[in-house]
Amino acid sequence: MADEPLDVSPAAATPDAAAVSTPAPVPASARAAAASPVLRPRRESFEHGLLPIPKLVFPEGTLTQTLGQLKGKLAASGSGRVGAAALAEALQIPTEQAALALGTLAAVLPGDDGPALAAGEADLRDVLLFLYIQSYKRLVPRAHKDSPSVTDVWPSTSAFDGYLSALSPIQLVRSNSRRFMPSQADEEAHQLSYLQKHMANVLTLLADSVDGEGDESMVLTMETFEHLGFLLQFSEGTPLSQAAPFFANSDPDMPAAPVPATQIHDWILQNIASSLEYTAEKSTTKENSQQNVSDPDVTMADAGTNTRIHSSSPAGASVQNSPGYYRNTSFIEAISKTSVVKQGSDIKGHSIKVLNCHDSVIYILAPLKYATVYGCSDTTVVLGAIGKVVKVEHCERVQIIAASKRICIANCRECIFYLGVNQQPLIVGDNHKLQVAPFNTYYPQLGEHLAKVGVDPNINKWDQPFVLGVVDPHDSLSHPAGVSDVQAESATCLDPDLFANFLIPSWFEAEGLTKYNPFTLPEVYRASQRKKNASLEDIQKNIRELDLDDNRKKELACILHAQFKDWLYASGNIRQLYCLQGE
Repeated sequence: MADEPLDVSPAAATPDAAAVSTPAPVPASARAAAASPVLRPRRESFEHGLLPIPKLVFPEGTLTQTLGQLKGKLAASGSGRVGAAALAEALQIPTEQAALALGTLAAVLPGDDGPALAAGEADLRDVLLFLYIQSYKRLVPRAHKDSPSVTDVWPSTSAFDGYLSALSPIQLVRSNSRRFMPSQADEEAHQLSYLQKHMANVLTLLADSVDGEGDESMVLTMETFEHLGFLLQFSEGTPLSQAAPFFANSDPDMPAAPVPATQIHDWILQNIASSLEYTAEKSTTKENSQQNVSDPDVTMADAGTNTRIHSSSPAGASVQNSPGYYRNTSFIEAISKTSVVKQGSDIKGHSIKVLNCHDSVIYILAPLKYATVYGCSDTTVVLGAIGKVVKVEHCERVQIIAASKRICIANCRECIFYLGVNQQPLIVGDNHKLQVAPFNTYYPQLGEHLAKVGVDPNINKWDQPFVLGVVDPHDSLSHPAGVSDVQAESATCLDPDLFANFLIPSWFEAEGLTKYNPFTLPEVYRASQRKKNASLEDIQKNIRELDLDDNRKKELACILHAQFKDWLYASGNIRQLYCLQGE
């Protein structure tokens, strides 16, 4: 899943055209699309905005009618805002689930979610769009030539193989049907096709009825039209209303007149069709071309046997600000037995994905909005400051250290989560032997990064998981029969005696004001730390007071080193030691 630019022609994507063979001709439609903004789905809404709550998922045949009736109920107050109590009553769900739905919506809105959270409510139009896409089914992964194979990364056998049901979520990930992750272009095309199919119904749901006949009776104001930014965006960040000819250059003091929904529908479908055509032609051109496009991100081929990797952008270059690189996601994919460091200058956009990594230590020391960890095993991932959502899915024996507003954990096994989170950790799907613990690390810029993305270190709900059911209705893969009513397994709190601080190496002479963990440790964990420190001081004192000759001192040192080495290997901390030695 190379992180190549989607919005430039294949020829333009190659930094040195003279160094590669002549690319295949670029179709005229692709050249035209590359020269103008391309309509894209907002991936955040589809990747982080779906909840496995059955009563939020309506049958496709009655979806528009049901949401239309719901709109009437929720609009009765006349405020245009929806709170948790009103949503719970309208949907006949517990208030806690309604609050979760509104919090999830706030996390995937294009703008800041602060006002929505502070008021505990959301705009009715955003709520309707959020509920509509709950009917979306994810793309079933299939083999791709350009995606790294899971077998390149995962061990050939797992502790769970032969023990769990063949239909367990992790087994499905490793089966042939999910051997490869879908490419970025495939997922976006799938989402665009979904929006193409449903856009008429979406616009009908949002439209206001006015005096008139036929198509002219349903109109959208510019303000309502802007709410479609929850679902769609242009590749260069152009606001929808500025790209649309019927709202472009409108005077803020003189609002544009409402536009018939049919006119908006035709314009959106035209842009979606152009985008799908451009993506298909670009994919074909790439397959037919012999050029090798360089990838600035770390992949299996880059990693090799290196112990530590730091990938940085060229001096003075800001990839995420380049119009041709309007991609808001960076990837760390398919690395094994490697340590990777990513800082702000190394990351394109506001989102990071860590995919199919094994036996590695990955440091993401940057302020971001979204982070995804998928398909990893025996790996430690440090996520410095995530302002919206962290999602961890289909992982085994990973340690996640994350400071974030929210985290969603799905289909994971034998994982430990060291969390500094402002909202309850959401646990969904088929999970086993999960443990949670308070946040346990820091780096010099952490306090600055937390403030930048709006994470409050004075609030930590690490030990208050919110658990939903096993089956995810958005997953296109089949599930074992009879498990729809099974309660998902929650997480247990890590034994304080097993809690330890995680030391992040101070690479690159980083400067910052953070000198300690900004999240307050619960007293039981602080007491355990004090006890360990006291025991260590006693041991050091006893060793210093031993009356030994030089040979016996050397023998004792060898025994201690051997025991420490055995512990490093048994605990999986040996790679962390390599990182520290690399300073």
